[in-house]
Amino acid sequence: MIWGLCLLCVAGAVHAAPLAKTSKMEEKAAPKEKVNVLMFGVIQFSESLNYVYETTEAKIAKISQTLRNHEGSLQKLGEQTEQAAEVEKQMKEVIQLLQDQMAKQQAQTKTTKDWLASVEQEEVELETKVRRLEMYLNNSSPSSIKELQERAEENLTILRGLWYFTQFQKENIDTQNEQLSKLQKMSEAIR
Repeated sequence: MIWGLCLLCVAGAVHAAPLAKTSKMEEKAAPKEKVNVLMFGVIQFSESLNYVYETTEAKIAKISQTLRNHEGSLQKLGEQTEQAAEVEKQMKEVIQLLQDQMAKQQAQTKTTKDWLASVEQEEVELETKVRRLEMYLNNSSPSSIKELQERAEENLTILRGLWYFTQFQKENIDTQNEQLSKLQKMSEAIR
């Protein structure tokens, strides 16, 4: 509409300008009907330009809105990516902690197994000594037999204590093995 008014003003200014009257110009002057048709065409052209302007403006507004929506979606995706990276970092830390715990458990289990093996070896050696002692008692004099029996009973008591302690350590190792197995399953589940 604005363009139409501008064109009308320009056309009016051209039409309203004084013309020097000459005989040739009067002969060439366009009839009023042609001027009206021309003016009508100019008005229609200006209205078409105005329509194109308004529809283009609406399309630009829609495009701007779509861009803002896409920018919002991109921002949300960026935030989700940051959150996913944080979760991944935390999972890696948990896996590292589990692996450290597993390594400590395995080291402790190995130490306990080694110690248990040495206790079992000592138990075997003590049993051997007790058998030798019993054989010696059977072949020795009765006065020293009583003394040797007392020693044998002491050794037997020590052996029983070692046996109970060995059983306790075996149970401890079994418990640690179960814990290691659970930790390994948790570590595999996290991966």
